[in-house]
Amino acid sequence: MSLNRREKPLYEVKANLFKGLAHPFRIRILELLSAAPECSVAELQEQTGLEASHLSQHLAVLRRHRLVVSERRASHVYYRLTEPSVARLLTAARELLLDVLAADGDLLRDAQALPVIGSAR
Repeated sequence: MSLNRREKPLYEVKANLFKGLAHPFRIRILELLSAAPECSVAELQEQTGLEASHLSQHLAVLRRHRLVVSERRASHVYYRLTEPSVARLLTAARELLLDVLAADGDLLRDAQALPVIGSAR
């Protein structure tokens, strides 16, 4: 398939969006943010078990790909999803994962045991 000049930038943006999602900890961070209106960096660090520097790097990637936004209040920084559609995308990905894993009972049970994704606002 050959892309014309108008199509190529759109596919590049979409590919970059998926690059932003391409790490297990970034997916977990987004799931945590899907479950609450916002989370502080301290809450995210506690929930993920990441060192502050690693969490900061992952949050920077998510900001760069416009999946999250941050807000500083006093000495705390809070994050939230940029759009409710991010939570819906995670829910759709989870449903696809369960469908793909349906043939493998052990993997399916493990996937079903993952923490619940917050409401797909």
